[in-house]
Amino acid sequence: MGECVIIYGKSGTGKSRSLKNFGEDEIFLVNTINKRLPFPKKFKYTITGTDMATIIKGLKTMPCKTAVIDDFGYQQTVRFMEQHGKGDQFKMYNDIADQAFNLIQIIKSLPDDIIVYLIMHEESNDMGDVKLKTIGKLLDQKVCLEGMVTVCLRAMKQGTERYFFRTQSDGYDISKSPENMFELEIENDLAMVDKTIRAYWEL
Repeated sequence: MGECVIIYGKSGTGKSRSLKNFGEDEIFLVNTINKRLPFPKKFKYTITGTDMATIIKGLKTMPCKTAVIDDFGYQQTVRFMEQHGKGDQFKMYNDIADQAFNLIQIIKSLPDDIIVYLIMHEESNDMGDVKLKTIGKLLDQKVCLEGMVTVCLRAMKQGTERYFFRTQSDGYDISKSPENMFELEIENDLAMVDKTIRAYWEL
């Protein structure tokens, strides 16, 4: 069973930055909106775009054991922007939700030593509760993407220099990880996170 991990946070909290310590041939990167990385490195195995069939084919044939979809939220946003106001809107929202749900199911069907990181933005309500930024109520109310994964880390920033991941919920967000896998706050380093998860579950 492949493992899906969600990394979420506000814009500017270092989600993409967390990739910088991976070697250039260590990850398969899906750059959904062809955005420049915030560091001077190019990963050898990279595709751009939001076509789900292409993404899934890449995950099934990639030459490495770790993949990152940055930003998975934009895979949904692009579908919405292309289709809203055209045709059957109810079907559009259903299709967006189906694609997100099915992707996680496909990730779980991959070999045991595969980890796929979904990077997403967050949003909060008037009560201060933090959730994933998604398109449509179906994903929020019926699917609940974070409920389909075991590890969900929140990218956060303190001051102008400290970037970190929160690994457990503060009661208002959706952060979570298995007992004793991580400290409460850890360095914003996805390569380190990847090694820790693999060691914990002996992948």
